[in-house]
Amino acid sequence: MEILDTTLRDGEQTSGVSFSQQEKLDIARSLLNDVKVDRIEIASALVSDSEQDTMRRLARWAGANGCIERLEVLGFVDGRRSVDWISQTGCKVMNLLCKGSLRHAQIQLGKTAGEHVADIVETVGYARSKGLDVNVYLEAWSIGMDESRDYVFFLTDALVKLPVRRIMLSDTLGVLNPDTAAEMCGSMVRRYPGVHFDFHAHNDYDLAVANVLSAVRAGVCGIHTTVNGLGERAGNVPLGSTLAVLKDQLGTPLNTDESKINRVSRMVEMYSGIRIPQNMPVVGENVFTQCAGVHADGDGKCGLYSNGLQPERFGRVREYALGKNSGRANVRMNLEAMGISLDDESMKKVAQRITELGDKKEQVTQDDLPYIVSDVLHHDMGQESKIRILNYSLSLTKGLRPHAAVEIEVDGHEYQDSACGDGQYDAFVKALRKIYASLNKPFPVLTDYTVSIPPGGRTDAFVQTVISWNLNGQDFKTRGLDADQTEAAIKATIKMLNKIEE
Repeated sequence: MEILDTTLRDGEQTSGVSFSQQEKLDIARSLLNDVKVDRIEIASALVSDSEQDTMRRLARWAGANGCIERLEVLGFVDGRRSVDWISQTGCKVMNLLCKGSLRHAQIQLGKTAGEHVADIVETVGYARSKGLDVNVYLEAWSIGMDESRDYVFFLTDALVKLPVRRIMLSDTLGVLNPDTAAEMCGSMVRRYPGVHFDFHAHNDYDLAVANVLSAVRAGVCGIHTTVNGLGERAGNVPLGSTLAVLKDQLGTPLNTDESKINRVSRMVEMYSGIRIPQNMPVVGENVFTQCAGVHADGDGKCGLYSNGLQPERFGRVREYALGKNSGRANVRMNLEAMGISLDDESMKKVAQRITELGDKKEQVTQDDLPYIVSDVLHHDMGQESKIRILNYSLSLTKGLRPHAAVEIEVDGHEYQDSACGDGQYDAFVKALRKIYASLNKPFPVLTDYTVSIPPGGRTDAFVQTVISWNLNGQDFKTRGLDADQTEAAIKATIKMLNKIEE
């Protein structure tokens, strides 16, 4: 089975996507050298002078690396124009775009079937005289098969007599379903045994991968893909999903290296500016992440929730999400990955804390975990806190000093006060100091204040606030952890107040 990837041609027809010369070269190298797809389609003829310069550079690289025959350029039935343009780039293969639908030939070209065939014969002959190999696209072939099979067969009868290497069956408008794809492809394969047919799927009905499955079962010899499913409208069939389906569902022999798929997917994501959906099979951020605790537990018991799509196949690793839906199994999997071991009671506390924190943000990451463990195991206030925050309100208004109103409980009695400060946290502490002064209770001096987040610089990371205090010449520290920096500082402060009560 051959894989032709057309990210650099059809994928570039995605709205807003245009690859630079260097980006095209990087993607071509990755597809041919790393993923090892059989062929790539790199451009359309006649686009621009700069595009022709890019094709020359790609052709020079491919020629120096022995893969010039694996580069293909889309051309048109326009006499000599496309052929000359492609020849000047140094590329050796033209994919000739012919009308696979009678209506398209008649209305778009203003040609009869016979006239269109005559033009194709002339273009193919000239291309061969210039040393180009020729494949032929039957554009809107699925529409043609639905509306006038006599035309499609008339056209194909002529093509099989020409020096054409492949005939490429295009579902240009993405109208097929698995049943019609199987029937139409099977009809072509049976009528023209020995002809190499490619299948080019579009994803308008979200059926492109299923249609590929049916087309291969029907006997086609090649499949066209794009990285991350880029392409016009709803896009083309995605490379990653296609390779996984062909290998796992059909056992189709392939020349590709699936372990490099994730690398080229991230490259194309960066260069195209089109984000990969998080739940996209094979390459999406979340597809190898278990969220439910029962799934993590099952994975730890003979892989009860695993399938053939193992992440290592695609250069990735299994992850276990931490959040309100995760259980101790998820926590244990993440801790083991970090080389941390906890007893059952500590594990229970950490899991409970993660559940609480998970209500405040979408997902707790593994990078957050050491901070959570430290917060729970080494700075836990426990359930018997003598001092508790009952309520507080912080305000920040342009032109006015920040203000805080605080209500706390001390030994079962409630107290409240308010104050202004240089910042919201400063106002909060000053309000506490006023309450403590009214109770004749000591209040330590803040000597240092640091804020940190886990490595990586994520804006949604948990914030750890470490505050240093001095009371009667004795230094000590307390820590707070939260998604909000001020909330983390407040938690550290309440831990301080309970610590001095001891």
